[in-house]
Amino acid sequence: MTRFTPFYVNEKNAAALLDMGVAEFRAHVATGHLPRGHEIVPGVLRWDAEALRMIGRGAAVEGMGGVDW
Repeated sequence: MTRFTPFYVNEKNAAALLDMGVAEFRAHVATGHLPRGHEIVPGVLRWDAEALRMIGRGAAVEGMGGVDW
Protein backbone atom coordinates (compact mmCIF):
# COMPACT_ATOMS: atom_id res chain seq x y z
CA MET A 1 0.00 0.00 0.00
CA THR A 2 1.34 3.42 -0.96
CA ARG A 3 1.60 5.98 1.80
CA PHE A 4 0.80 9.55 0.87
CA THR A 5 0.96 12.92 2.58
CA PRO A 6 -2.21 14.98 2.10
CA PHE A 7 -2.03 18.56 0.85
CA TYR A 8 -5.18 19.53 2.71
CA VAL A 9 -6.72 18.05 5.87
CA ASN A 10 -10.09 18.23 7.57
CA GLU A 11 -10.59 19.98 10.91
CA LYS A 12 -10.02 16.86 13.01
CA ASN A 13 -6.73 16.06 11.27
CA ALA A 14 -5.64 19.71 11.30
CA ALA A 15 -6.09 19.72 15.08
CA ALA A 16 -4.22 16.41 15.33
CA LEU A 17 -1.25 17.82 13.37
CA LEU A 18 -0.85 20.40 16.14
CA ASP A 19 -1.60 17.88 18.93
CA MET A 20 -4.84 19.64 19.89
CA GLY A 21 -8.40 18.65 20.39
CA VAL A 22 -10.94 19.95 17.88
CA ALA A 23 -12.50 22.40 20.38
CA GLU A 24 -9.11 23.92 21.20
CA PHE A 25 -8.21 24.13 17.50
CA ARG A 26 -11.54 25.86 16.72
CA ALA A 27 -10.94 28.37 19.51
CA HIS A 28 -7.50 29.29 18.12
CA VAL A 29 -8.92 29.62 14.61
CA ALA A 30 -11.75 31.81 15.91
CA THR A 31 -9.31 34.17 17.66
CA GLY A 32 -7.08 34.36 14.58
CA HIS A 33 -4.10 32.59 16.14
CA LEU A 34 -4.40 29.80 13.57
CA PRO A 35 -5.46 30.16 9.93
CA ARG A 36 -8.99 29.55 8.78
CA GLY A 37 -9.73 26.64 6.50
CA HIS A 38 -10.16 27.00 2.74
CA GLU A 39 -13.46 26.10 1.12
CA ILE A 40 -12.06 23.83 -1.60
CA VAL A 41 -15.54 23.04 -2.94
CA PRO A 42 -18.87 24.44 -1.69
CA GLY A 43 -19.39 23.38 1.91
CA VAL A 44 -16.06 21.55 2.29
CA LEU A 45 -13.41 23.21 4.50
CA ARG A 46 -9.86 21.98 4.51
CA TRP A 47 -6.61 23.28 6.04
CA ASP A 48 -3.28 23.48 4.23
CA ALA A 49 -1.31 20.69 5.91
CA GLU A 50 2.11 22.16 5.05
CA ALA A 51 1.13 25.57 6.48
CA LEU A 52 0.14 23.84 9.73
CA ARG A 53 3.43 21.93 9.78
CA MET A 54 5.30 25.22 9.30
CA ILE A 55 3.40 26.73 12.25
CA GLY A 56 4.31 23.69 14.34
CA ARG A 57 8.00 24.07 13.42
CA GLY A 58 7.97 27.81 14.05
CA ALA A 59 8.82 28.43 10.39
CA ALA A 60 5.69 30.47 9.67
CA VAL A 61 6.89 33.64 11.42
CA GLU A 62 7.29 36.42 8.86
CA GLY A 63 10.00 39.03 9.04
CA MET A 64 12.30 37.01 11.29
CA GLY A 65 14.41 35.37 8.57
CA GLY A 66 17.53 37.35 9.52
CA VAL A 67 17.42 36.31 13.18
CA ASP A 68 20.09 33.79 14.15
CA TRP A 69 18.40 31.60 16.76
